Amino acid sequence: MASEFWTDDPTRLLRVGRGFELRDVDPDATPGTDSDKQLGRDELERQAQVLRGLQEKLFAQSRLGARGRLLVVLQAMDAAGKGGIVNHVFSQTEPYGLALTAFKAPTEEERAHDFLWRVEPRVPGPGVIGVFDRSHYEDVLVQRVHGLAGPEEIERRYGAIIDFERRIADDGVRIVKIMLHVSPEEQAERLLSRLDDPEKRWKYNPGDVDERVHWPAYMEAFQTAIERTNAEHAPWFVVPANAKWYARVAVQRIVIAALQELGPEWPEPDFDVAAERARLEATADLRWPG
Repeated sequence: MASEFWTDDPTRLLRVGRGFELRDVDPDATPGTDSDKQLGRDELERQAQVLRGLQEKLFAQSRLGARGRLLVVLQAMDAAGKGGIVNHVFSQTEPYGLALTAFKAPTEEERAHDFLWRVEPRVPGPGVIGVFDRSHYEDVLVQRVHGLAGPEEIERRYGAIIDFERRIADDGVRIVKIMLHVSPEEQAERLLSRLDDPEKRWKYNPGDVDERVHWPAYMEAFQTAIERTNAEHAPWFVVPANAKWYARVAVQRIVIAALQELGPEWPEPDFDVAAERARLEATADLRWPG
């Protein structure tokens, strides 16, 4: 790896493998580094230029027909830091090559269709990094925990997700799915901090406490969803997220690695560079009329 911040490759350490158990992941851990918060912030800033450079190459080559693109799926319990990831990891990328979708509770129109109906149009186009803040996985997590769909329908949805992700991967979409894993104690502290700060109370949702009661059921649902849908073309990464600085720099590293695997390169122009230079130089004496 190019960065000295990492003592081991986080994309290897955090990627879900055979025999994965969510209960074995320590939310306080910082796999792959022994650095601290300040060094994490420095790394995030330093690698932002690497991320932007890869993004620009990805977008540039799409202008000449390349199909490569990246979809980053962020899933987590409430207050796990998805918004911070979006703000700190992706804020320094070029907006023209970034598509963010925050999936909320489905509307009446969306509920009238299959659960993937609202997801399909949000798949990033060629050259674009798409970020899903929550995603189609809500439709197996929430539905299972609250019994809003029966076991047969949940099973059907796992299959539909597998087919959907396989299909878009075959069309050039590189998929990375990331669960930010916080402890219930850390979540409680973050929710309390929203209540204690008048400038953050707008972020507080009483429904978050209702969902928190179902923590064990959600962990079981995450375990099953990850097991059922982890694949070479659509891998899961579970990132310990009690330390916000670590979660941000780890996600950044995962995204950079995914872009490097896509291997974007600056495209060769489809015009004669010398001829265009000559045409441009011929306009050097342009002046206002009169």
